[in-house]
Amino acid sequence: MEDYIPWMVENAHWLWWSAAILLLVGEIALPGVYLLWIGLAASVTGVFAWLFPGLEYEGHALIFAGLGTVSIYIGHRYVYGKNGPEEDMPVNRRGQNHIGKTYVVSDAIKNGQGHVSVGDGRWLAEGPDTDAGEKVRVISVEGTILKVESIQD
Repeated sequence: MEDYIPWMVENAHWLWWSAAILLLVGEIALPGVYLLWIGLAASVTGVFAWLFPGLEYEGHALIFAGLGTVSIYIGHRYVYGKNGPEEDMPVNRRGQNHIGKTYVVSDAIKNGQGHVSVGDGRWLAEGPDTDAGEKVRVISVEGTILKVESIQD
């Protein structure tokens, strides 16, 4: 075992880069995104091991632990947004997210029925007669129909 230690110290950067490649391949093979961030931390630790060859394994471990923690935190914020993952909604109840939001009428609401633009789609809307292009606020949702009220600017 003692014969291998000098070789391992001299080539620690290759060991870290090999670990990074294995972690990134694991990311491709397994679902989730955490191996990506740990693999990136291992690759950067390999750079530190290459730039500072006198650094002992304890230093490598501390760098890897710190970079892994920071990269997972940043990756989690980037992947899931500022507030973490989207809250779970019961199945078929995502329409409740629209309550209180303001949308533009795409097809005039006549006789209580029309359409509003929501993102790149259109939803059925029920409410007071409103011309196309005017804004409405969602007050409730029934199935796939948004119940709306007119907004006076």
